[in-house]
Amino acid sequence: MNSPRLWDIFCAVIDNHGDLGVCWRLARQLAEAGQSVRLWVDDDSALRWMATQESLARLPCIRVLPWVDASDIDKLASLSPADVWIEAFGCTLPEAFVAHGVATHKTPPAWINLEYLSAESWVPRLHGLPSPVMSGPAKGWTKHFFYPGVTPDTGGLLRESDLMLRQQTFEKSNQRAAWRHQHAPGLMADGLLISLFCYEPTALPQLLTQLVGKPHHLLVTPGRPLATVQKSLTNMRDQPSWSALPYTDQNGFDEMLWACDLNFVRGEDSLVRALWAAQAFVWHIYPQDDNAHHAKLTAFLDWLQAPESLRHFHRVWNGVVVGQLPVLTVKDLHEWRHCAQAARARLLTQDSLLRQLMTFAMQST
Repeated sequence: MNSPRLWDIFCAVIDNHGDLGVCWRLARQLAEAGQSVRLWVDDDSALRWMATQESLARLPCIRVLPWVDASDIDKLASLSPADVWIEAFGCTLPEAFVAHGVATHKTPPAWINLEYLSAESWVPRLHGLPSPVMSGPAKGWTKHFFYPGVTPDTGGLLRESDLMLRQQTFEKSNQRAAWRHQHAPGLMADGLLISLFCYEPTALPQLLTQLVGKPHHLLVTPGRPLATVQKSLTNMRDQPSWSALPYTDQNGFDEMLWACDLNFVRGEDSLVRALWAAQAFVWHIYPQDDNAHHAKLTAFLDWLQAPESLRHFHRVWNGVVVGQLPVLTVKDLHEWRHCAQAARARLLTQDSLLRQLMTFAMQST
């Protein structure tokens, strides 16, 4: 873009790690690209650890605003009209905010519904489609669907311009070895360092049992993962080698993925980070009551070109099938890592979500 633009990003938190994680990552990247951002969120508590005070100070062009203020006429009156409105994950903008926008915008902003990530075949067909506003203060205006994706005919994935350089520096210096020693000082040379970021997988007790007596070490992230591990361990006589991690900011989460030999990730944001890390990983997809996530998982594994061992592990881990969780082997992990590296290589040939979104917004105004 030729000049800075102002973006309003709305985030209604369902899972504060994922929804807010994506929105904060997008806000950061927009700011680093010279844009100004107002991030409207109904629960910003996770930003206390997700975004350090240093990072907030470095990005003065990002303002984090309470969602409720978007319905306050007096507070809206002091705001400049934005060039772009982002409805993250299908949230609905407050009617007062829309009405104020209609009254103050000389021309409609680019109004974009930023959808969830999926590798399903229908995503390219819907990506970029218009959605006329049929009622309300903005009747006659048009929104557009923007779908993140893993193929060139979708909106791409969020990726910082210096991400690969940061990872290479971490791995080629002694930072990776130092990180591993700090978090698992007793790890033996033949031991695996494994990170766990999940919901409540029914196969978790099987994984913990597998690790008992092995030279591996499990790093458990805070919140739901730690709670479900602690619950599972109460029913076990013997315990694996494990430790709990503190909350960390987004760059610290990347370093964990880079340092570990196997990463269990969940949801959307951490899946994307696992793809960029290109270490062996297992995805815990967000479960849906109607099991719609089964097809979504299969589509992703198809795109990933996952070997059968990785597919079967995913099916058991996600409860798609009931059965014994496959035993982790060095051979399988080597194959899984090779698969992740090949996937990253394909993704690096595509434009990032930020670049595509900025172009799309400019063309939609």
